[in-house]
Amino acid sequence: MTDRTLRPARALLLAALLGSGLTFSAASMAQVSVNIAIGVPPPAPVYEVVPAPRAGYVWAPGYWDWDDHYHKHAWKKGRWERERPGYIYESPRWIQSRDGWVLVPGRWDQGGYKDKGHKDKGYHCPPGHAKKGEC
Repeated sequence: MTDRTLRPARALLLAALLGSGLTFSAASMAQVSVNIAIGVPPPAPVYEVVPAPRAGYVWAPGYWDWDDHYHKHAWKKGRWERERPGYIYESPRWIQSRDGWVLVPGRWDQGGYKDKGHKDKGYHCPPGHAKKGEC
C-alpha cells in the first residue's frame, strides 16, 4: 500500500476517534453529584422574609450549607431563580443517612411530582402533599 491509499483510511480512522472523543466529552459534561456525609445536623432554618412574587422567577429559599474551610454550617440566603417552564424547583434539604447528614442539592424537577393516576397532564401536587405521599 502506498501513502496515497492510506490517506483516506487514516482520515476515516481519525474522524472516528475524534467523534468518539466528542461523544465521551459530552457524556462527561452530564451533572455529577457527590454527597459527603457529616456528623453534625444542620441548625434550625433561619427565618427570611419572602419577597413579593417576581414575573418569570421562582424564589429559592435559604438553606444551611456545609463550609469545609471552617468545618461548620453556613447560611446561604434565599435568591431568585429564573423560572424554567415545565419544571418545579426543589429546595436543597438535609437528610440523615446511616453515615451522617447529607445535603441534597436544590434542583429543577421535570414535570413536577408523579401524579398517582391523575389523568390531567397539567396536574401538579399541592405544596406539602408530596412529602406525605399523597401525590
